[in-house]
Amino acid sequence: MKKKALAILMVMISAVLLLAACGKDEKASGSSDKKGSGKTVTLKMAENQPDDYPTTIGDKAFAKLVEEKTDGRYKVEVYSGGQLGEETNTIEQVQLGSIDLARVNASPLSQFSKTIGVTSMPFLFTDEEEKWEKLNGEVGRELLDTLEESNMVGLAFYDSGERSFYDTKRPLKKPSDMKGLKIRVQNSEMSISVVEALGASATPMEYGEVYSSLQTGVIDGAENNFPSYYTSNHYEVAKHFTSNGYTGTPEVVIGSKKLWDSLSDEDKKAFQEAALESVDTQREAWAKLTEESKKAVEKAGSKIVEVDNVEEWRKAVQPVYDKYGDQYGDWIDKLSK
Repeated sequence: MKKKALAILMVMISAVLLLAACGKDEKASGSSDKKGSGKTVTLKMAENQPDDYPTTIGDKAFAKLVEEKTDGRYKVEVYSGGQLGEETNTIEQVQLGSIDLARVNASPLSQFSKTIGVTSMPFLFTDEEEKWEKLNGEVGRELLDTLEESNMVGLAFYDSGERSFYDTKRPLKKPSDMKGLKIRVQNSEMSISVVEALGASATPMEYGEVYSSLQTGVIDGAENNFPSYYTSNHYEVAKHFTSNGYTGTPEVVIGSKKLWDSLSDEDKKAFQEAALESVDTQREAWAKLTEESKKAVEKAGSKIVEVDNVEEWRKAVQPVYDKYGDQYGDWIDKLSK
């Protein structure tokens, strides 16, 4: 009888423990769980830049905020340095749901989205203040929401600086100074259209070939932001940098639709808030890197042409607006007015 009583007691204890465990699991999937209780879901975020790069710094700020805002129920691990693949590959993996989150540039993202390419239009914004007011505001939110058509979720825009022209021949003070120059561009139809509208010859080329091509005269110039101009050592062979910021295609923090559909409304809000709040940290890191790079190339002898009034340059690229008007017209109006 004692053995039978003991067996019954053990069964009852097991049942109580099982019910407690079930209760804990249910609580972990709820939207009002308290920090430290329930199961933590660990998410992967892809980043192709190194640990100390501004976008990675922004990613880590986002990860920290997600953990805080979800009371520890979600943890984001940032895989920097291209550990999970290059940008195009990670976009595809986010679409499939095999990667939860990624930071990518809007340029390769435009291969997957009919709309996001509008952010690459030349001289789209009057100044940086207007640009970030729009991208961080209601219009930017609408633009990010269009990514759902491509099985992704847009969370926030990050800064990737303003791209300008640099060359080996002469200071480019006005659009007519571009005439006849061979300018390296990314393999992008829009980039080619912009350079041709300015009277130069567009030469698509792999980034790794630019230095030697500038050095040997295969090309006369290229275009990029200050940090890239510096870290690539292009300033050594192309001494004239025209700071006109003709385009500033932003970075985008994206998530998989699979992840998004698994979140409660409260957690969706937490992820969106975390992404938007991390923008300031990322932009501060970018501004610091840009200033350091600018000082370094000036010290090395580069001549910086500051273009304060870009109206003449903006008028020169009107053919690009004519070409892409049908595709991006409505969004151009929303973003530039």
